Amino acid sequence: MTTANWITIGRILLVPLFVVELLAYIGTGREAHRWLAILLFTTAAVGDGVDGYVARRFNQRSEMGALLDPLADKLLLVLGLVVLSLDNGPRLDRIPLWLTATVLCRDVVLLLLMVLVNYLVGHGTVRPPITGKIATVLQMTCVLWALFKLDLDWLRVWALGATVGTLISGVLYLRDGLRMLKQRRPPPRPA
Repeated sequence: MTTANWITIGRILLVPLFVVELLAYIGTGREAHRWLAILLFTTAAVGDGVDGYVARRFNQRSEMGALLDPLADKLLLVLGLVVLSLDNGPRLDRIPLWLTATVLCRDVVLLLLMVLVNYLVGHGTVRPPITGKIATVLQMTCVLWALFKLDLDWLRVWALGATVGTLISGVLYLRDGLRMLKQRRPPPRPA
């Protein structure tokens, strides 16, 4: 267990707390819950950069970290986007459903592709494209924008940018996965 992995595990543990506080705010309207949700989300989001920095700076990259880090991102963002895409009454503006649907569809396709690559090719690694990182930042921006109750028109602009980035990164991941599948060795011929 590396320091970077402990940070990532801490980020994962923040996700249910964030969702509970967000739902508590939606249910009660008590501002303390909204501010705590913002604090938890921001801490987990900043932790994404911190664990990556620690892993690179102190040479703590590991297979566990390569698995846990994207999992922490997906849990935080997908749950935040799903809850904020619902009709939350007068308390919070809705994140456009098309953003949430795009993120969910891309992630399901990538998960299936990853399983297929690992099954047919063996261990395959793909470096995240810069568009994937930009899409993640824009998705985080959308969640925070909605939580801070900022201008709805700008929320739609951020959501459009996040959707485009998500689609582009999904196509790039898909291209890399298909390339790995094409390069797999054929099975040995029976004697």
